Amino acid sequence: MRVLVGMSGGVDSSVTALLLKRQGYDVIGATMATRENSDYSAAEQVCAQLGIPFHVIDCAGAFKTHVIENLKQEYTAGRTPNPCVQCNSFVKFGLFPQLAREAGIEFDKFATGHYARLTDGVLRRGVDPKKDQTYFLYRVNFDNVLLPLGGYTKEQIREIAREANLIIAEKPESQDFCIGQYSDFLELPETPGDIVDSGGKVLGRHNGIWNYTVGKRKGLGVAAAQPLYVLELRKDTNEVVVGFADETFKKGLIATDLRWISRPASADLSAKFRSTQAPIGVKARVDGDILHVEFDQPQQSVSAGQSVVLYDGDTVLGGGIIEQVY
Repeated sequence: MRVLVGMSGGVDSSVTALLLKRQGYDVIGATMATRENSDYSAAEQVCAQLGIPFHVIDCAGAFKTHVIENLKQEYTAGRTPNPCVQCNSFVKFGLFPQLAREAGIEFDKFATGHYARLTDGVLRRGVDPKKDQTYFLYRVNFDNVLLPLGGYTKEQIREIAREANLIIAEKPESQDFCIGQYSDFLELPETPGDIVDSGGKVLGRHNGIWNYTVGKRKGLGVAAAQPLYVLELRKDTNEVVVGFADETFKKGLIATDLRWISRPASADLSAKFRSTQAPIGVKARVDGDILHVEFDQPQQSVSAGQSVVLYDGDTVLGGGIIEQVY
């Protein structure tokens, strides 16, 4: 069986290719090119070391349309998007393997180095809680997909790379966003406005609401007796609303644009609204195309534009895009 492995040049995708080759698969490596003049030498060298073919697939147009443009629209609307969720659903697991086939590469399965488990179409959290990446994958179509790393910890993967003398064995962790800082790609003009408190008092000025995210504390440019946090971004008035820590807690959220792997059968579930957090207890209710989530304990830094993902134990049910927090 032939497997196409999405190669980033990092430890995770490299060990993915190695493990699949050891399991007897006919492995092909391919890198998803998202911009011009990128360096794919590490991925190419790993493929050469493993004795597998290497290809570069031009996905720059699709990446710009589905990820970068969405990023701009969401930030200018005062929302906080997650480009990795968009990239995985539209590009990495969608157009990337499709374009590889159109380029004449024949394969039966597509594999990546994500830390998540996939069994008979059921998506489960990776065994390493610090590396679990299911938050980024809830919108993905998993037909003919392999996720070999979900049963390993990051240190185990690193040790496998060392034992195999892979050239990238000691390569540092990469950022979640595959091409750098968000601000490098927004290319938006300065749009000055007021920084205000929750009562409307002007405390300072900003150069564009897209430079801020809900929950941001450092670099606000406003002095106060206690640390200030971004509470809200108001597109209509071009205001950044800030407040003290006790004003940052929210009781729940409403999400739309829902995607389900398995619809919730219970109200008592857990959820993540940030990729790095441990799942928190929630009560969830689906009303048509709207998801209502109430937190068991008030939560900080919940932002419109981000995803909320529901879990039943380790099983990923699905989720949606946060529209409103309260």
